[in-house]
Amino acid sequence: MELTRRRLPHTEHDAGNVASDDSGRDSQGRDDQVREVEKEYKHGLKSLRKQQGQHSFFVSRRFLFPLGVLVGVLLGFVLIQPADLGDLQTHLALLLDEYDIAVPQMPQFNLSHFDISRIEVEWRKLWSSIPEPWKLNNNGLEFTVGEAIAARGLSAKHPVILIPGIISTGLESWSTSPDYRAFFRQKLWGGFSMISQVTFNKEKWMAALLLDPITGLDPPGAKVRAAEGIDAASSFIQGYWLWSKIVENLAVVNYDTNNLHLAPYDWRLSFYNLEVRDSYFSKLKATVEGFNFKWVESPTHGGGGPEWVENHIEALVSIAGTHLGVVKSMSAFLSGEMKDTVQVHPAGAYVLERFFSRKERQRLFRSWPGSASMWMKGGDVVWGNASFAPDDTPECDHSHGELIAFRQSVAAVSQDGGAPKNMTSSDASTWVLEHTPVHFQKMIASNYSFGIERDEDALKRNNEDHRKWTNPLEIQLPHAPTTKIYCIYGHGKETERSYWYTQGEYEYDEIQPDAAGATCANTSDCFSSRSPLDMPMSRVSWIDSEYSDDRVDPPVLNGVKMGEGDGTVNLLSLGSMCVEGWKRKRWNPAGMKVVTVELPHNPVPTIPRGGGTTSDHVDILGATALNEIILKVATGAGDEVQDSFVSRIREYARKIQWD
Repeated sequence: MELTRRRLPHTEHDAGNVASDDSGRDSQGRDDQVREVEKEYKHGLKSLRKQQGQHSFFVSRRFLFPLGVLVGVLLGFVLIQPADLGDLQTHLALLLDEYDIAVPQMPQFNLSHFDISRIEVEWRKLWSSIPEPWKLNNNGLEFTVGEAIAARGLSAKHPVILIPGIISTGLESWSTSPDYRAFFRQKLWGGFSMISQVTFNKEKWMAALLLDPITGLDPPGAKVRAAEGIDAASSFIQGYWLWSKIVENLAVVNYDTNNLHLAPYDWRLSFYNLEVRDSYFSKLKATVEGFNFKWVESPTHGGGGPEWVENHIEALVSIAGTHLGVVKSMSAFLSGEMKDTVQVHPAGAYVLERFFSRKERQRLFRSWPGSASMWMKGGDVVWGNASFAPDDTPECDHSHGELIAFRQSVAAVSQDGGAPKNMTSSDASTWVLEHTPVHFQKMIASNYSFGIERDEDALKRNNEDHRKWTNPLEIQLPHAPTTKIYCIYGHGKETERSYWYTQGEYEYDEIQPDAAGATCANTSDCFSSRSPLDMPMSRVSWIDSEYSDDRVDPPVLNGVKMGEGDGTVNLLSLGSMCVEGWKRKRWNPAGMKVVTVELPHNPVPTIPRGGGTTSDHVDILGATALNEIILKVATGAGDEVQDSFVSRIREYARKIQWD
């Protein structure tokens, strides 16, 4: 709307008589003009305010505040159960103490003296009226797969061992040290107690979860162990299920604690230290498991002999298995980032950086030897070189083979005039090790190997080397010709495959604590005195989150080049060994049958976690097709499961240099 200043009619007659008009009439005309303009201005201003009011209600405080209250109540209703009410007073006291908020002394109430049974009854009555698919901890398909299998007359046949994935197992504190006694027997990973500790006691929480950088075991004073029982990985927090859907369906076909065992483990530890500290594989052998086959067979470890797997294991079902590593683990080691951290709203990114910075995340990742089991395996042979990658599309503008790349604009602003070097997966692995302390390098060298071995004699020797056991490219499958392997994973959800990085100022890297003359307060806090001429030689690097371009191939979203997979694990890692590597006698000398089933990702939009047709890396645990496969194998109908593909994995895998 535009306001203009009006001019009164003006004629020659008026001009000729201006001198004869008296001052009263002239003043009255000007007053009339001002009043008319003022009236028009007020009318326009009123209309403008009305329009603004109509468009801004949904961003006004009158709308947002009640909406926030409503969402908070709904989340509380979904996530909090009546049993949690007794902890509210404790959490409130922690919150007030954290921010030094003093309140008048209030009477102490013991909630156990109050009868909250009526509240619980009404709570459950209201909860039961909500449709199952709308609940975060349900998908509307509870027990249905088991009922369909049981209707066919199938029942439990083979004992089932469930092995959770990395970070799925809950971890709880067993330390009685005064520093950690406040959360004795509380979950430090998983559950609301973790959220409470991260929010109000982050330093102590991190200190408890960090491992000793030298031994890879518990640091002095801290003692964290894996939670036990089926509940250890049934759900991550209240309302976010993990393995519970599979347990429910197995229960319908007569599985219980007598023939169903969940084997939780402290995923922070290396495989070797799992046995050293927790006797994990000895316990698995005792429960007739054989998860880490080479440990069981080895005469110097499990002592089970070469026929143990053949005699004890009917089948292995790999669910979204990270056989050849995970790309996002490399960015986590490089800069403490991944797609999930760079694609948050700028306001959220600011809060995340202030609350849990990249350096802190990087430090945490690098202190957990178990996290290195997700390191990319096979190097450039599997993941590609500077100009080619097996999963590149024919019309791609930039190859995924360059895992870390820098745009020309980044090189142009480089102060020293040198362009940053793009890195393949092998280059990135070397770069990480060059910029980490010696104790981290020793941990990697003493527990892992990430190459590829083609010589069969060397592969046989590697079967006795525990450093090779997490890399299927450097060991052979057990001699178990009748044991079956089922590779089940999802496809159709964009997954981070490579990155655009940028650089900042120079900084001191983390190798300084290893310099001569370093002084150490303990095994993890060391520093070196610096000479006056000492200069930082390493540039700060991070994912270029400001760069997005969906017009190129592969598409770029916040500095992340997207590829194929299940949203977390890349397609090459999920399927290459299943469709090609283990089809070769070199890595599968006994000819074990390997069946691959790809599940398309077709989530139901109206169900929070996608329902029974999702194939997201985590939500696939509730997928109908996956549960059907597991129950068929467990009840002796595994022969019904046949290869099924929805991706081009067989084409991609053939491009890998196996020979």
